[in-house]
Amino acid sequence: MKIKHIQVYPLRYPEPNDYNNMRHIVVVKIETDEGAVGWGEAVAMWPEACRAIKVIINDGLAPLLMDRDPLDTHALWLLMKDYCWWYGEGGIASFAISALDIALWDLKGKILGVPLYKLLGGKVHERLRACASTHPSKPNLDDLAQELADHAANGFTAVKVGFGKAGEANLGTDDKRDLAYVKAVREAVGDNVDFMVDLGKKSRWDSAHAIRMTREFERYNIRWIEDPIAPPSNLEAYRRLRAAIQTPIATGEREWTVTGYRRLIEAGVGDIFLVDPGRVEGVTASQKVIELLTAANLHFNAHTWSSAINTAVSIHLTATAPNYIVLELKPIPNPMQHELVRQPIEQRGGWIDVLEEPGLGIEVDEKVVEKYTFE
Repeated sequence: MKIKHIQVYPLRYPEPNDYNNMRHIVVVKIETDEGAVGWGEAVAMWPEACRAIKVIINDGLAPLLMDRDPLDTHALWLLMKDYCWWYGEGGIASFAISALDIALWDLKGKILGVPLYKLLGGKVHERLRACASTHPSKPNLDDLAQELADHAANGFTAVKVGFGKAGEANLGTDDKRDLAYVKAVREAVGDNVDFMVDLGKKSRWDSAHAIRMTREFERYNIRWIEDPIAPPSNLEAYRRLRAAIQTPIATGEREWTVTGYRRLIEAGVGDIFLVDPGRVEGVTASQKVIELLTAANLHFNAHTWSSAINTAVSIHLTATAPNYIVLELKPIPNPMQHELVRQPIEQRGGWIDVLEEPGLGIEVDEKVVEKYTFE
């Protein structure tokens, strides 16, 4: 069996969980000479990045993979990494590798007739605790808090809020308002629901400000503070913050490579590391990062806020990770979760079942792929 066809689809879609902003990803389809198909994804975010990924795959990486054995996932990952040596330690090249590597693992599972988690060594969790990952947009604090209370009432035992997002919420720019909001959320969801705060790019905190604000947030028992320092590359500021607070720090979503995560781990900047398989060079690299975090007694968190392809990959990776806390889901129905695949991934009673069908365990609707494709 050999790889015979690779197709690249840049997708544009409105995201109801993000004030209906247009978002962009790349999905990849790999097909063998015997008709087996695997799907992958890159969380590219911007249209120009999607177009660049398509060029890199079509003109560079796809010819490299043609006529190769699709079961050789690790060898092909190394081959792609070596090919990109000049222009790619992170960035667009990592996106391209991510999409192709995920598709290869999906293909491998389908060829062998087993779910991805079995290829990764077996699951250590039968089900995963679900977190509603939100971008609130309403102007009124009570309405904002009630939104999270509604998610908790629907079964979620954890909620995460992204500050500094689109809409009228204006979170992350006014300290007094932020504190009032965190207090209102805790009162609305009760004491038994985990509450995470993701600061976002508009919250330009330095270490002193982050220490003061996080200590205030600690009165309301937040589960973790995410990316509190701007820019996240300020490792010394992260170390100062971590030494001064009791709340765990989550970081790492902007990293690209295993090398980058090793650097963060050794720098001692966080407790929970966010890993997006659609950015961090796919399943192969994500598993390597999980192993590094496990050895360092740190937590893994799948950063997945795009399509059901990335969510499915994250479910399998998380199922094999002894050191996870929650798995994040977008709580409002949306095109890439509820149209793209024939059986959307949902939480039930606060839990997500591990997918048992071969490969990623999802069936992509190619008509939906065509519907959202842009040039």
